[in-house]
Amino acid sequence: MKKLLALVLALAMCVTAMAAFAETDSEYVKAKGTLVVGITDFEPMDYRDADGNWIGFDADLAALFAESLGVTVVFQEIEWDNKVLELNGQMIDCVWNGMTLTDEVMAAMGCSEAYMVNAQVIVMNAEKLAAYPDTVEMSELAGLSFAVESGSAGAACAGELGFTAVEVTSQAAALMEVAAGTSDAAIIDLLMAQAMTGEGTGYAQLDYGFALNSEEYGIGFRTGSDLVDLANAFLEEKAADGTVNELLVKYGLIAE
Repeated sequence: MKKLLALVLALAMCVTAMAAFAETDSEYVKAKGTLVVGITDFEPMDYRDADGNWIGFDADLAALFAESLGVTVVFQEIEWDNKVLELNGQMIDCVWNGMTLTDEVMAAMGCSEAYMVNAQVIVMNAEKLAAYPDTVEMSELAGLSFAVESGSAGAACAGELGFTAVEVTSQAAALMEVAAGTSDAAIIDLLMAQAMTGEGTGYAQLDYGFALNSEEYGIGFRTGSDLVDLANAFLEEKAADGTVNELLVKYGLIAE
């Protein structure tokens, strides 16, 4: 009888485990009541306002997506190089941070359709940048020291071009390296360079140029997640009702 009872209990535990395993990502998110969004400090996509709240083009959209699921958004800063580990370990539910849809990313995550076009650009002291011709050969920049975010598209570009680069924790840290003079240049996203450098910004002495590629942004979920289809439908809806355009204007990504 004891052996039979033990077998019944073991089978019950297996059924429970299988039911938990079969739970979809959307069910999991709704059950816990939060959508945990993995981000970095990346203006104008995700950054803090004067009160310490996360805002930005991506942050605002992520909050609206969470609302559409009936849950609360929670923003979690992550080490960009560890985004897949954080996602698969369920420490975050998605990566929504101006993430470039590289082959590596799309192989490791379930990704949304692209929602924005971007590029990687070189940032350096404005006077030094102005000394280079617009059609500069990349070999002429090979002697510079570069700062790049670890695991980023900028880091990949530096590697492909054979540049000497130090990897730092974020694109913001890469800009700080250049401003401090510890690196000659940085490779970061065009959208961040537009928002963070030049007159009227915190890095007025810096400027950007030399687009190194063209790339697309997408949202990353766990492989096989049903949230991918829900996110695609959400993005399509928000583009149709004008929300996306409003946020593009709000965060200076297009002219009003």
